[in-house]
Amino acid sequence: MNKRLSRSDYILSLIFIFMLICAIGAFFYGVKLGTAQVEAKQQAALDQKTETAKGLTAYNQSVLVSFYHTIYLPFKEFQTVWFKDMNDIEVRGNTLDPASLIKELSKLADAKYSIVLTQSMPSTSPLLQEAHQNYLKSLKLFNQAANSFQTKANSIQGSVLASEIGKDAYFSEAKTFALKAQNEFFESIVKWNETLEVDPLKGANFVKNVPLALADWNQMNFNIKNQYVTILMLTSKYFESYNPQDLVISIDEMIQSGQAKKMSATTLQQLADILVGTGAVRQDDFINGKMKWYGTEKIPQLPFFFKNT
Repeated sequence: MNKRLSRSDYILSLIFIFMLICAIGAFFYGVKLGTAQVEAKQQAALDQKTETAKGLTAYNQSVLVSFYHTIYLPFKEFQTVWFKDMNDIEVRGNTLDPASLIKELSKLADAKYSIVLTQSMPSTSPLLQEAHQNYLKSLKLFNQAANSFQTKANSIQGSVLASEIGKDAYFSEAKTFALKAQNEFFESIVKWNETLEVDPLKGANFVKNVPLALADWNQMNFNIKNQYVTILMLTSKYFESYNPQDLVISIDEMIQSGQAKKMSATTLQQLADILVGTGAVRQDDFINGKMKWYGTEKIPQLPFFFKNT
């Protein structure tokens, strides 16, 4: 005679089945997690092998971060004050003491020079060594040129003084050295990116194309675009307060929105001239649009790519 299961038997049976399902689920989750960890380790090892095989370990992230904080950032701090003071001289020159401002700029350039001078980059990172030297040359020239303007600054109207400073050969040379250093720093970032890829970076073959068609620009990866823009800024003497990536994302937005076509811009040079000439680019434009445009790109952990500066 069959005995009917009681309610407690049913409950126990359900509990047993539930626990069995949980155990099976935990087992497969553990297998999946373990597999993912193994794959991650294998990928990391592969990246390291690729980096070593290419002989580009000199441009690893730790070296880039060191350069950023010890050399690039002191110069950037001077540059920020430079643009603020130049704007004040141009806009409020008649209510200021321009000679005093220029004197302080000279002192600041000298102070930053002393800081940067104590730093060094490894001999295995020649691009960063060159960038280091060029930032030093730039700061030295800013210091010397500012000194030469102190005595006559208060005798010239503010807007005229700003124009004279903009045309001065020594100030122009100081800006050129800074733009050279910027280009070398961003080329070093490309070297870092190359260590993480087996194949050539997307669009690397377009870097030296002048002029560059807008269609070719869209084939480039983010770090290659930055390198191209730093070359453009150097050749066109675009010494600006914002970073190259801010101009990059402004170019992207102009192309996608169709504004580039409306303005009859067919090359990167034409489009950059419009954006820079009209003051359409702002500091931190990249930060504000990064996730939309480059959320999945490989970008080194450098502060100006991840937070407002």
